[in-house]
Amino acid sequence: MESTNTKALVEVEVDDDGRIKRTGNALTASTHIITVVVGAGVLALAWAMAQLGWIAGIAVMLTFSAISMLTYSLVADCYRFPDPITGKRNYTYMQAVKAYLGGTMHVLCGVILYGKLAGITVGYTITSATCLVAIEKAICIHKRGHEEGHCEFSYNPFMIGFGILQVFLSQIPNFHELTWLSTIAAITSFGYAFIASGLSLSVIVSGKGKRTSITGIEIGAGLSAEDKVWKVFSSLGNIALASTYATVIYDIMDTLKSHPPENKQMKKANVLGITAMTILFLLCSCLGYAAFGDQTPGNIFTAFYEPFWLVALGNVCVVIHMIGAYQVLGQPFFRIVEIGANIMWPDSDFVNKEHPIRISNVTLNFNLFRLTWRTIFVILATILAMAMPFFSEILSLLGAVGFWPLVVFFPIQMHIAQKHITKLSFKWCLLQLLSFMCFLISVAAIVGSIHGISKDLHKYKIFSYKQ
Repeated sequence: MESTNTKALVEVEVDDDGRIKRTGNALTASTHIITVVVGAGVLALAWAMAQLGWIAGIAVMLTFSAISMLTYSLVADCYRFPDPITGKRNYTYMQAVKAYLGGTMHVLCGVILYGKLAGITVGYTITSATCLVAIEKAICIHKRGHEEGHCEFSYNPFMIGFGILQVFLSQIPNFHELTWLSTIAAITSFGYAFIASGLSLSVIVSGKGKRTSITGIEIGAGLSAEDKVWKVFSSLGNIALASTYATVIYDIMDTLKSHPPENKQMKKANVLGITAMTILFLLCSCLGYAAFGDQTPGNIFTAFYEPFWLVALGNVCVVIHMIGAYQVLGQPFFRIVEIGANIMWPDSDFVNKEHPIRISNVTLNFNLFRLTWRTIFVILATILAMAMPFFSEILSLLGAVGFWPLVVFFPIQMHIAQKHITKLSFKWCLLQLLSFMCFLISVAAIVGSIHGISKDLHKYKIFSYKQ
């Protein structure tokens, strides 16, 4: 009897906030970090390295990693308020910003955070289409050879098909909570990262690697000095996107046990995760650049055609990852709009009423506003992707928009508020200088990305892009 009662007590053991006792540690948190950062942005790192060259490319990646390691450690200290060890938990990034910086910053953070999530759905639609076209192109070239014009395909049918699939998946209210998604994302993301690296290595080992440079793509007949600068700026955004996990850092921290303190465990996890991330990023980018030199494409997978089964497998891994990731990142944006609609129209049946539909032994809830709003959003995201299917530029823009505010500005401002750092003190000046330098990097990346998109729009007829 005593053992039964003891077991019952263990089963209902809770943390200080009344939730079921957390059991995560620094190692499990670091694996979550690695899973999050190994995403679509990895595919553009070789292109970024080609723009920057060996010296600047490696230096920039190491610098971004060092900045991330510092600022995410500051974020870790803000998981609790006001004391980093005994204070009240902040379950989300926005909640922490509100606790330390107030309502105005909370709203600003929400606009940036959810705006980025909405934009990422466009980026993932483009990523999926480029990979599906790469599969079709690899099969075509395998059958017909490299004859000019025989193997060019439009992105549009693939984007439309991807959009139709997302319309249906978007109607599942709690799709983001399906636990198997994280497992599939981890397997497929590591799968395509290592396949791309392996294919690049095979090109190098076979002696077919292209000429590289310590300064990146050389200025010449096909590249002016001005265009070189724009591409360098854009490449900064690609690296920023790949190294960002600010949107989920508190979700990861919320899995950690209370002893030792969560902030100390998370700091160790940041070091482990960012170190592993940096090694993987350098591996992918350096091998890709060494294989293709100045011809390195925005999406490294589009450079491979043989062995076509392995190329197809790598691209399929990307598409599977994008299907799930679209929902994981898109549904928080859907929910915040729906919460706003519920507040504005609390008595509207169109907005609030759930219509149960029974299919066999399963009952599904059907909501007219959810059906209409989510369908319209997916359609608009798909149309925008079809109009501007420029992989590296769109990903760069998304990375640039989110990097400074989410990775640098808010963490530094929360740290200053938490530690009551005196204005114009030496430490305050150093932190603000770091923030300002990162702001300039983000602005440069945004301008470079917009310039690249504008140039591509003039170069290609809208809705008619082919690869």
